[in-house]
Amino acid sequence: MKLTADAVIIGGGVNGVSIAYNLARRGLTNICVLERNFLASGSTGRCGAGVRAQWGTEMNLRMAMAAVRMFENMNEELAYDDDIEFNQGGYLLLAYTDAGWEQFQKNVVLQKAHGLSVDLLTPEEAKEVVPHMNIDQLLGATFCPTDGHCNPFKVTDAYAKAARRLGVQIYTNTTVTGISRTGDRINGVETNRGFISTPIVVNAAGGYSQDIAAMVDLAIPTHPERHQILITEPVEHMQGPMVMSFHHNLYCQQTPHGSFLMGLGDPNEQPGYNIEASWQFLQEMAAKITWLLPPLRDIRVVRQWAGLYNMTPDATPILGPVDEVPGLFLAVGFSGHGFMLSPIVGVLLAESILGQETELPISPMGLGRFARGELFKEPAVV
Repeated sequence: MKLTADAVIIGGGVNGVSIAYNLARRGLTNICVLERNFLASGSTGRCGAGVRAQWGTEMNLRMAMAAVRMFENMNEELAYDDDIEFNQGGYLLLAYTDAGWEQFQKNVVLQKAHGLSVDLLTPEEAKEVVPHMNIDQLLGATFCPTDGHCNPFKVTDAYAKAARRLGVQIYTNTTVTGISRTGDRINGVETNRGFISTPIVVNAAGGYSQDIAAMVDLAIPTHPERHQILITEPVEHMQGPMVMSFHHNLYCQQTPHGSFLMGLGDPNEQPGYNIEASWQFLQEMAAKITWLLPPLRDIRVVRQWAGLYNMTPDATPILGPVDEVPGLFLAVGFSGHGFMLSPIVGVLLAESILGQETELPISPMGLGRFARGELFKEPAVV
């Protein structure tokens, strides 16, 4: 293990390796990524891996549109020897209440103003997109054909391989036990394998980000929250887009391999580190999805699992430097959307760390927004 580094990134998920790659690409190559398990073993490897640009706040929209463009070119940019499996089958978002439909219309105005290819659909038009869908009670929908889905393990692998080729050191099975400071300024990271002297630490620890922040006596408004997913046996292809309902707190897509992957948010889920899958989830998921997509009632479930969202009060990530702790940078609080934003997050954090002008303004997404009361309140969240 290196004894010194120009930057240490805590967390070997997709955002950690994306930040490392983008730093190295810009010339900062003495970088360590520390992962307590294996790469993508946390939230990244447990996520649904959807990629969408249909957001309701300008910042999330601009970030997501940039990320989609980067996913489209990722195999080539990273010279990946495999395929990240970016399948752009679109996202079909469903509205079941007057308030939801009104919000969708506002979202589409914003999205079109930024050049996104997106349309408002009647229930009948939505059924043309997904013919096997039950449209009872549906008021309308939106559809963006460039949204899609990736393989989260392969995206992480692509970034990690590209970062290593640029000299980045990635240490798995390495647990961070402390962060040291001289005064308020960062000067190193203590691990179970030894001490690394560094002036820069990036907290990209996902559901455990608040625990890492506490190592420098910093309280951040994030908390871990269990979200559950299941996957079915593969069947003949019948569904192109991801189907998502904020009203029912669910999403469902058919993967390129034929399996259906679906998740369901529980509004009563309590903060905590529990990642055990539950029978209740399976029952609720089955009831809701077979009502919405009736042919799925004849498909067998193969596996279910859970992972941690790292939630913020406004469902928007916290990005950038921490004024109170010089040398500490945050890439946390993605609220279930860290994978889809990871390509642009890597760029923005690298630019911020190197003191460069960022491609998109990230100061509004900094930790200070909570003290100022300038929250985003993203409406398009499951």
